[in-house]
Amino acid sequence: APSTFQDIFSLQGATSPRFASLGHKWQNTPLGKMFSRVALLSVVLAAPTTAWVSAPASRATRSRLFMSADEFTIGILGDLHIDPRKMEDYEIGREQFLPILNDAKDKHGNVALVSLGDLGESKSVRPLETTELFAGTTECHEMAAEFLSSFGVPYEVIGGNHDLEGLDEFATDAANLQMFMDKHGKPTPQFVREVAEKTLLVGMGSTVFREAQFTSHEVTIDDEQMAWFEQLLKDKPASEGWKIFIFTHAPPNGSGLRVLQENHVVNGCCWLNHSDDKKCRKFIELVREHRCVKAWFSGHFHLGQDYQDSITFPTIDPKEGPYPNRGSCVFVQTSVMRGGTSRDGRQQSRLVRGNKDGFEICTVDHANNGDIRVDATVTYRDDSHEVGVYNHADMAKDDDEYFQVYQPSAGDDLHPPDAGYRGYDEEGKLVLDFIATMESVAWWRMSCGRVLGMLNGNLIEYDTSTLAPLGLVVGADELVGKRVAVVDSGLPEECLVVDESESVGMEGADCAQAEAEREQAVVMIDEAEGTIVVVQPNEDGSYWRKIVRNKMVRMKEVRRIRAAKAFAAEFLNMSEDEANVVSSWGPYTTVSGTAKKTGVAGLTAPASR
Repeated sequence: APSTFQDIFSLQGATSPRFASLGHKWQNTPLGKMFSRVALLSVVLAAPTTAWVSAPASRATRSRLFMSADEFTIGILGDLHIDPRKMEDYEIGREQFLPILNDAKDKHGNVALVSLGDLGESKSVRPLETTELFAGTTECHEMAAEFLSSFGVPYEVIGGNHDLEGLDEFATDAANLQMFMDKHGKPTPQFVREVAEKTLLVGMGSTVFREAQFTSHEVTIDDEQMAWFEQLLKDKPASEGWKIFIFTHAPPNGSGLRVLQENHVVNGCCWLNHSDDKKCRKFIELVREHRCVKAWFSGHFHLGQDYQDSITFPTIDPKEGPYPNRGSCVFVQTSVMRGGTSRDGRQQSRLVRGNKDGFEICTVDHANNGDIRVDATVTYRDDSHEVGVYNHADMAKDDDEYFQVYQPSAGDDLHPPDAGYRGYDEEGKLVLDFIATMESVAWWRMSCGRVLGMLNGNLIEYDTSTLAPLGLVVGADELVGKRVAVVDSGLPEECLVVDESESVGMEGADCAQAEAEREQAVVMIDEAEGTIVVVQPNEDGSYWRKIVRNKMVRMKEVRRIRAAKAFAAEFLNMSEDEANVVSSWGPYTTVSGTAKKTGVAGLTAPASR
């Protein structure tokens, strides 16, 4: 029930800061105090008992409270992956959060909970009964809504890459998304909430799974949300005192957060809209342009919060390195609540406490009795500048495997590029002076602006602007033991594509459009075998291989392989284990202008050099 006169204004819908402030002043007069007691009693008698509980069915009633206060508190939950068989960690985590949130409600009332998506376990939770995945089902989102509502404060949620995975229940992404929004009382995939005066919480969710062009685990923010987000930033400028805290499942390209090369990088699902260069880079461009964006929270990686690079600042001391160019935004990684979903053993959530002067980013350590640790403090210098300070060093464990991932640094006016940078010689060639090993580190720019480099035995493509890793070009199985070189390949006066089988009248068509930049070839040299492999770019000019496709496509392919094995067992009279079944894929296996062969040497056709 409401406890002050100002609560009454909030319950009656009087949520403007000016009106709330007037009520606060009038409440302290003798007449106001008398009226408060009478009005308070009438509201208590008339108000429903659920007025303070965030039930999904009544999301419209989640009004902003105490809007004259500049203080606010936000609880932030990473990937929940709820499994109804394993609820103990969730119950413990909630009980640890409740005193924190209740204390904030008593002090100032500007409190909210945000879930970063991936709400259900991406496997069957009743394996003896069904193979249906739990994530993305109606049952999953009903359970998640009930759990998030039980914290006793308004909650917001955005969709992650698993939240539309109700494949057996829904035929389309649109139908799955509608159910997700209905169960959480969301009119749209995105949200905006004014948690304190001129302080907004803004979230955007993934809307694609079945229809993903590549991996279904890419977090895709659709064009409609992007347009809404860009307009919101224009309408709430820093010059007018607005401060915006953003929430998405995956982080944007350019955040500088720790990522997993062996998982999210090679699969092309690190960043928001990862597979589309322009859309992927758009988020950091907006952050650089709009200084009202003060913080951006994400999950997705299932990594703990003990590392300093789980938080990155917009500005650093020039003595420590080049300017990171992240606008006014602090980027923050959020861990997980349940132990079975953690990659590094941490069970942690985030807590943000702020006011008009800045905010602090904390860890709620669920594996350590819910202890609260301040990780970083951000102080506003003015509307467009701030200072961030880490409150502790890295707290790595002896058995930690997830080291800080190397990312190239191009330097700036005060700093040269890092030691891994390689330049071209006077003849315009680049020949690395070492044979690639698992420990090799190097990077260079192609003449077209693309950036390639080596790390952990792999050839990786990096973003041209942020130098964030984009994806795998060549795996360690092919690269280790070879030397890499970049040589000129453009000869506009003569076409090198010679094919007698080409149609009459099409001769030289491959050379019709000469590129403005110097054309180059990336080659891998095996000196022992005397072979050279040319690493061809994709049609769009990028190099990283979009190997992992849509999950729906892959599930069908697996069923076809199983069917082939079953057929082999019957037709060839052998066991399924004995059947040698391989798959043949396109789209390209040759530079020929005519499709003559589709075999893959050594796999579906005899090996040849």
